[in-house]
This record gives sequence, C-alpha cells and structure tokens, in this order.
Amino acid sequence: MKLLALALILTVVALPAKAEPKPSLSGAVVKVDFSNPGLTPAKWTLVIHPDGSAHFHTDPGQVTAAQLHAIEPGPIDRDATLSQEFADRVFDTIHHHKLFSEDCESHLKVAFQGWKKISYSGPDGHGSCEFNYSRSKDIQALGESFVAVASTIIEGARIELLMQHDPLGLDKEMEYLKEASDDGRLQQVCAIRDILTRLQDDSGVMERVRKRARMLLAESSSK
Repeated sequence: MKLLALALILTVVALPAKAEPKPSLSGAVVKVDFSNPGLTPAKWTLVIHPDGSAHFHTDPGQVTAAQLHAIEPGPIDRDATLSQEFADRVFDTIHHHKLFSEDCESHLKVAFQGWKKISYSGPDGHGSCEFNYSRSKDIQALGESFVAVASTIIEGARIELLMQHDPLGLDKEMEYLKEASDDGRLQQVCAIRDILTRLQDDSGVMERVRKRARMLLAESSSK
C-alpha cells in the first residue's frame, strides 16, 4: 500500500506543469506609428493582425525625392502579409509586457532614431508605448524590427518605380535588397513577394536581377 502511495506521489510530481492558455486574440490589432522629420517618408503607420495580415501607410514629409537626388516612391498605402512567426513574436512580446503597463522609454541620451508608438487593442485590454530608445531590450528589438519591415515595404515600392522608369537601376537596388535582408536592415521580405514575383518573371530586366529576385523569394518562403 505504501509503495502504491509513493508511486502515485512520484507520478504527480513528474507531471509537467500545465502551460497557461494564451489569451484570445480574436479582433486584436497592433498599430505602429513612426515619425522622424529628417527621413523620407517622415511618417508611417503599420497595422498588424494576429494572422500576419497587415496594412502600411506613409506620409512623405518635407524631404522630397528631388532633394535626395533619387527615385523615391510617393505616398504608399497598401496591404502586406507578414510571417506567422513574426506576428506571434509581436503579440507575445506585448503580452509579456502586460500591454505596456509601464513606461518603456529609456530617457537615456542616445542618438535620435525616430519616435515609435506601439499601440495594442484586443479583447483582453489595450495599451500603448512610445519611445525613441526603449529601456526594454525586447521592446527595443521589436521597434527595430518594425522599422526594418517598413523599410522592406518602402524598398518594394521603390523597385516598382525602377521597373517602370529605370530598369538598369534595378541591378544595384537588388544587390542592396539582398545584402540588407541578410544583415537584418530589411526584414520580412515576404511582405513584397508580389513585387519580387513580377520581377523574376520580367524578361525585360537583367538575368542577374531576376536571379536575385528568385533567391529572395526562396529565402522568404523558408523562413
């Protein structure tokens, strides 16, 4: 009898702790507002849903393409699809920080990187966090990722312009896109899959450009 009781105790102790259920994210949304008057675009907004569907909008600001001596897209307003892994990271990080119940700005004297306001709204509550540089490493990393995603979508719009007006400029631009996606300056290349697909199928551009487009498409599918 004692052996049976001991076995039952050991079984209970050995059972893994039941993981806390994730909150329902039905109807939840994350909105990121970015502003830096020294950049073009000076402002942008990225809205993300739990399934990875997203919408991106820019306000160009006062620094014009002519002043930059470059081909720059005008206002951007388009849907995008981000990876499920990225969307999960966004919502998990926000819930880990209890929907931004504390100030996340570091108040340190660091270089201005642009104001990033992350807002959450969902069935379990709402909250927001605004910072130039966050005291939290994972919120700071999340902010940097949002900037990298926005940069990817803007880069996609720039490639569209080059396809129409300067096909020879695509070679240098695609070289940058590949390098920047490899080192993390650009993230979520899957957000511009449609543009890259059109590029790889365009017989009017250099084969090297089409090859890089195919490579980026393959890499975005495996992530």
